[in-house]
Amino acid sequence: MKVLVIPDVHLKPFMFQQAAALMRQNIAERAVCLMDIPDDWEKQYDVGLYEETYDEAIRFAKTFPRTMWCYGNHDLSYLWHQLESGYSSMASYTVQRKLLDLRAAVPENHPIQYVQRIDNVLFSHGGVLNYFVEEYVPKEKYDDVDAVVEEINKLGRLEMWNDISPIWLRPQNSKMKMYKPRKLLQVVGHTPMNEITKEGNVISCDVFSTYRDGRPIGTEEFLLLDTQTWEYCGIKL
Repeated sequence: MKVLVIPDVHLKPFMFQQAAALMRQNIAERAVCLMDIPDDWEKQYDVGLYEETYDEAIRFAKTFPRTMWCYGNHDLSYLWHQLESGYSSMASYTVQRKLLDLRAAVPENHPIQYVQRIDNVLFSHGGVLNYFVEEYVPKEKYDDVDAVVEEINKLGRLEMWNDISPIWLRPQNSKMKMYKPRKLLQVVGHTPMNEITKEGNVISCDVFSTYRDGRPIGTEEFLLLDTQTWEYCGIKL
């Protein structure tokens, strides 16, 4: 299956507009969004931008209902009242309300989750570490990938708000083993990259993030991935 991946958004509504234009070209059968929709450098008081970005996300969800959505740490910080860099107390109510609207716009059979699976590809904001699976998934379910994904998606704040969880992990900076690296490919955002990069069984695609002064860090491309062959490329309008 051809999949278009929307990486960390961080108050860039144009990303959903561009992704929608690409989807209308039928280059992919479905999209996956790695979220982190709110928060960016010096934007804490621009509540209108928060609202505009979520409105674009909701519009995208309604237009492309087969899209899969993966919670990021910035999204969940507002639901779980966990302060972190970029958190906007001014926009907190807006984010909470718009996240509920986004949840309502997403079909019940494709809810927003920490981890999503298509074929032998796992999508999550930060990545699924082998140690995390061993720590939080019953041993007898370890080899059943669907069961592992289901168990992880049941977890709450206490288990997820730490550096090794699928919303916080940075596998680019770790030598720890990922879950089933020979069987599964993982696609992650969270860590700003200069370009879409594959290391081991992990593709990192957060290439829309910026420096504090607004300069782009990465290539501002979307990942286009074949989930069966694992062939991939970056694509933009």
